[in-house]
Amino acid sequence: MAGNLSVFDIAGRAMSAQMVRLNTSASNLANAGSVAGSKAEAFRAIKPVFSSVTDSPGVATVKVDQVVASNIEPTKRYDPNHPKADKDGNVWEAGVDQAQELVEMMETARQYQNNVSVMQTAKTLTLDTLRLGK
Repeated sequence: MAGNLSVFDIAGRAMSAQMVRLNTSASNLANAGSVAGSKAEAFRAIKPVFSSVTDSPGVATVKVDQVVASNIEPTKRYDPNHPKADKDGNVWEAGVDQAQELVEMMETARQYQNNVSVMQTAKTLTLDTLRLGK
């Protein structure tokens, strides 16, 4: 990273990372009820992979390295009347743990709000410092 990061840069990047996390949770929940005709075609939950980026000693932020499919396997269900059923009458339900996704979504919202609070506090302190100079 070039240059020193301000508190606004750090919190902003953290908020961006949390938005990626929230988008993946939304995608997972949107696809939770989907079915496919084969295990290979079935949706698997996706998860962002984060890494810490150190700019200088004591200053670090976060970045999204990649978004990967989770290891939750799709569930085979016998439903011969479903239009996507295979020759044996099975469909494959998306590999999404809805409860886990809801917890992930709540944690993401909390992390995002924490970074908003950091930015608000930094703004207040900066404005207070400028007022001292008047």
